[in-house]
Amino acid sequence: MKMPGLRIGEFEAKIPIVQGGMSVGISLSRLASAVANEGGIGVIGAAGIGMLEPDFSTNFKEANKRALRKEIRKAKEMTKGIIGVNIMVALSDFDELLMVAVEEGADVVFLGAGLPLKLPLDGLRKVSTKIVPIVSSARAANIIFQYWAKNYNHVPDAVVVEGPLAGGHLGFKKEQINDSNYTLEKMLPEVISVIKTFEQQFNKSIPVVVAGGIYTGADIHKFIQLGAQGVQMATRFVATYECDADIEFKDAYVKCKPEDLILIDSPVGLPGRAIRNIFLDEVSAGIKKPFKCPWKCLKTCDYRKSPYCIALALTNAKKGNLDEGFTFAGTNAYKVDKIVSVKELIETLLTEYEEATFI
Repeated sequence: MKMPGLRIGEFEAKIPIVQGGMSVGISLSRLASAVANEGGIGVIGAAGIGMLEPDFSTNFKEANKRALRKEIRKAKEMTKGIIGVNIMVALSDFDELLMVAVEEGADVVFLGAGLPLKLPLDGLRKVSTKIVPIVSSARAANIIFQYWAKNYNHVPDAVVVEGPLAGGHLGFKKEQINDSNYTLEKMLPEVISVIKTFEQQFNKSIPVVVAGGIYTGADIHKFIQLGAQGVQMATRFVATYECDADIEFKDAYVKCKPEDLILIDSPVGLPGRAIRNIFLDEVSAGIKKPFKCPWKCLKTCDYRKSPYCIALALTNAKKGNLDEGFTFAGTNAYKVDKIVSVKELIETLLTEYEEATFI
């Protein structure tokens, strides 16, 4: 048995793999286009994308818009495959980034870190861009789909359900992360049940994609058997030559051990999973990292109380300066033992998937 494709509206990926959109410069045009060229959905992370633009500290909205435009165009020049953009609803410039993604012809936008309820849907109906919310529960999926159905007579084109084993910010309370009631295996059928109602109501196929801790082809096979139509993977794609992060960032994955993967309290008020390092140890010890905040990039961030600027810390890490930043990573990052090409990674996943069908 070979991996099935993944269809979202009129777009069909040859393999059911969405590369997770890793923001602050980790997944840009190079990684996204490489994944799209192998038949998956390549995704550019929009949050903090303009951090390396020269005018970011004085004109962050314009810098972000310019950088996102540039990366989508570059990705589209490098592939004829499917290119998506991941945008956090919690961003203070969410609306502007969404419109840039649509104007530049992104095939799919993935909307996480908040409930995407009030959107300029009249304009979005007229374009081919597909809208895919990322949720952490069947309840969140139901709220979004019900709101859209009632207010817009329309529903999203797919949904990603992300479990507590993911890297980065998690949509769970700390005590829920290791609770067996919140596993991806338990949440998936609940989300499928919610979505089925709206598929019937709107007479359209709405694929459910799972994310968080998906590491091998056998994992992909397991969740496809459980009813998912696709998977979203981020951690695996960091340790690729094409990933847009510095080699020091990638090496943090190669070198880390299981005990290095820790849960942190992010300044934005959510738990996050990251690789322990000196920077995080110092923050944990109560050492404040001085910074100026000229823009307030996240709606939820109270920069006056924050021990450090997460956007700055993640930008430093992206550039390889891990003494002044840290890397987010999924629960299985310790399994990464070498850096490979995207092509080699996808071939490995395809082989593992086929082997899993005989077990």
